Amino acid sequence: MNPYHIFKFVPLSVLQMLARFVAWVIMWLPNLSIIRIIKINMTLIDPALSDLQKQTLIKDIVRHQCLSSVESIKSWAMSPEWSIAQIRDVHNQDILLEGLANPNGMLAILPHLGTWEIMNAWLNQFGSPTIMYKPVKGNITNAFVLQGRARLNATLVPTDGSGVKAIFKTLKQGGFSIVLPDHVPDPSGGVVVPFFGVETLTSTLASKLASKTKCALVGISCIRREDRRGFDIYCYKLDDSALYNRDAYISTHALNQAMEKMIKNHCSHYMWGYRRFKHLPVLGNPYRADDIALAEYIHANASTNDESNPNKKHHLDNDDL
Repeated sequence: MNPYHIFKFVPLSVLQMLARFVAWVIMWLPNLSIIRIIKINMTLIDPALSDLQKQTLIKDIVRHQCLSSVESIKSWAMSPEWSIAQIRDVHNQDILLEGLANPNGMLAILPHLGTWEIMNAWLNQFGSPTIMYKPVKGNITNAFVLQGRARLNATLVPTDGSGVKAIFKTLKQGGFSIVLPDHVPDPSGGVVVPFFGVETLTSTLASKLASKTKCALVGISCIRREDRRGFDIYCYKLDDSALYNRDAYISTHALNQAMEKMIKNHCSHYMWGYRRFKHLPVLGNPYRADDIALAEYIHANASTNDESNPNKKHHLDNDDL
């Protein structure tokens, strides 16, 4: 028996309580890498944040990331029906149904926002999506995750050329696929475009699939409810013509802008503990840069953004916090 199956017998409420305790401990250890990564990301996307605002945001981000981790593990241990039962409200489901009815297929755009693993089970009710799967580290962990995802209707394909061909074929047949387009790709699989005002290497996979197939694009997120009574699904219609442009820079930039709108609605639920900006022009990897070089880059980047767009809003709204 895989040791992870113990999560099947522990109530979700208990796991969430443990996750909140772990998050509290993490906040007392400011030298941990996750804290440093989040701080750097927050400084990059919004240099105008005060220290107090930044500290509040970091605390919320750490808490949500810890919660999402245990919720994902719980979903892998349980049946798809369990995950589906955690969904309380679905906002704008008509957008999803319209996308699924598109004869050119549908591509579900899922940023690293909220608890997407629970949403997978819900989304698989609507068909048999083709999804890329990259084995996780550790044979025991990988076997557990793979077993959890194998319970769904999805067809899992590798994260290589053969997987891309399988997704392309699925879309051409009018089916649907799920893509997390905000991971950091290999340089050969991306272009440098702004994400929250930061020029960074970004995957072109979703944009190329959209431009070649003219499939429907639907943004989806699964957000933990504030009343702690499950999760809500949010569907977003992504129909900007720029998303289908054959110029990878234009279409990928448009997709980043669409994801920004989704993330800003629930900023602290995004996985800001991820090294999203590890390929930056001039600076390179900000997570390995010294404080002086990082500060100079942020100052130069902020100045450039001000000059190119004097009306640019750098500061996140209080609602985003």
